[in-house]
Amino acid sequence: MARIAVGGFQHETNTFAPVKASFDKFERADGWPALCRGDGLFDGVEGVHIPLTGAIDALRDACHELVPLLWCSATPSAHVTKDAFERISEMFLEDIRTAGPLDGIYLDLHGAMVTEHLEDGEGELLRRIRDLVGADLPIAVSLDLHANVTPQMIDFATIMDIFRTYPHVDMGATGARTARHLNKILCNGVKPFKAFRQADFLIALTHGCTYMEPAKRLYEVTLPEILSDNRSLMALSFAAGFHLADIHDAGPSVVAYAGSQEAADKAADAMLAAVNAKEPAFGGKIYEAADGVREAKKLSANSSRPVIIADTQDNPGGGGPGDTTGMLRAMVAGNANGAVVAMIIDPSSADQAHEAGEGASVTLDIGGKEFPEDSPYRCECTVLKLGDGKFTGTGPMWGGAKFQLGKMALVETNGIKVIIASKAMQAGDTSMLRHLGLEPAEQPIIALKSSVHFRADFQPLAEEVLVGAAPGPVYADPGKLDFKRLRSGVRR
Repeated sequence: MARIAVGGFQHETNTFAPVKASFDKFERADGWPALCRGDGLFDGVEGVHIPLTGAIDALRDACHELVPLLWCSATPSAHVTKDAFERISEMFLEDIRTAGPLDGIYLDLHGAMVTEHLEDGEGELLRRIRDLVGADLPIAVSLDLHANVTPQMIDFATIMDIFRTYPHVDMGATGARTARHLNKILCNGVKPFKAFRQADFLIALTHGCTYMEPAKRLYEVTLPEILSDNRSLMALSFAAGFHLADIHDAGPSVVAYAGSQEAADKAADAMLAAVNAKEPAFGGKIYEAADGVREAKKLSANSSRPVIIADTQDNPGGGGPGDTTGMLRAMVAGNANGAVVAMIIDPSSADQAHEAGEGASVTLDIGGKEFPEDSPYRCECTVLKLGDGKFTGTGPMWGGAKFQLGKMALVETNGIKVIIASKAMQAGDTSMLRHLGLEPAEQPIIALKSSVHFRADFQPLAEEVLVGAAPGPVYADPGKLDFKRLRSGVRR
C-alpha cells in the first residue's frame, strides 16, 4: 500500500475569447463541482464523471491510501487570471507540503490552460510541484483530448495519459487508466522512457469528433493496434490539441511511454505518421447561420425527429460567453416556428423572467452583452417555464453531474423558444431541456451552444446534425485567426 496524493485543476483557455477566468469562477459550482479541498474533496466529486473519480476508484481498488489535495474547474473562457492561478497553485503546494510522506501523486489536469502571465499553466504547476517533491517521486497526469501538450509538461510528469473520445465519454476511464500506470510504476520501481512528437497542423474543434472519420479510426483502431504490437509500451496518447489558444505549442501531439527509449520512439513515430497521413481528412461542412436554419427547416419538414444545429462559435465549452444572438436572430428571420435555442447565458434576463412569472409577457434584451461584435436582442417574450437551475445530468458525458446553473427560464418570442440560464455551460445534456419541461425528442429544430459534446446525448435522438457558424469567439476555422505566438511552420 502506498500513500498517493490526488487532485486536479481544470481550465481550457480560448485566448481569443472576451471573458477571463477569475478565482470566483473556480470557487463556484456550475456543471462541475465547486472547488473542494482536503477532507471535502472526496465528497465533493463523488458520483461525478471526471477523471479524478476514475482514478480514485482504481487507486482504492489497489488498496492505496489516498491523500486529498484539491480539485477545481472553471468553464472554458479567456485567460485564467494571475490571481486565480497563483492562489490555486499555492493551495496545491501547501497541501503537498503538509501531506506527510508521499509515494506518488495523481493529477487531473486539462492541458490547455493559459494564464495572464503564463503560456503553459499546467507545465508551470508541474514544475513547481516537481521542485517541491524532488526528481524521484512519480507524478501521473491525465489530460483532456484537447490538451496542447508542451515539453515542460512532459519533463515534469512521470507519465501522462489522454482521453480517447470526443465527446469525452471516457473521462473516468482515462483517470483510472492513468492511476493504473502509476500503480505499475510504484510496484516495479522503474520509470518509463518518454517520447513526445508534435504535428505541424491544427485540427479545428468541430472536426476532431471521434464519432466521425478520421478521428474515429485513429483512436479506435490505429492507437490500440500500435499499443498491442509493442509489449514494452506502457502508454500511448494522441492529443488533438486546442486550436483556440495562441501559444507556441498549440496543436496535435503524440506521447508514448515504454520500457526502452527505442520502443517509445517507435510508437510515437508510428502514431504521428498515421495522424499526419490524415491531415487532409480533418474537415467538414459548416453552415452560415441563415443557411443552417434553412437546411434544418427543409429536413425537419419530412421528419418526426429533431434536427440539431450546433451553434459552435458560441460554445461555452470552447470559451464562448454563451450569450451571442446570431443563431436566435437567424431562427426568427427564417420563421423556424417551434424551434428551440439552448442555452443563452444571461442572468439579467433570467432575473426579469422570474420577476414577471410564468405566463407573463415581458420585454427582454436577450444576450449580446459579452461578445463585442454582438448586441442584445430586444423582443417581447412570453415566460413559459421557470427553473432554479438545480438538476442532475443524465447523459453519457454529464451523467451524475449536479448542475447549478442559477435561475433559468424558457421564454417564447416570434414562435421560437429560448432557454436562458445564469451560469455559463454548454448545452450538452438533454436534462437541460427537461428541467424546463421540454422533451428534446419532440422538438422540430434545436440549436445548441456546443461544438461536439452535445452529440453524446442529443445525436441518438436526431434526424441529422448540422454545424452552424453564427458570430462568436469560438472560431470554427483556425485559418481565420491572427496567431502571434504559434510556432512557425504550423499549417491551419
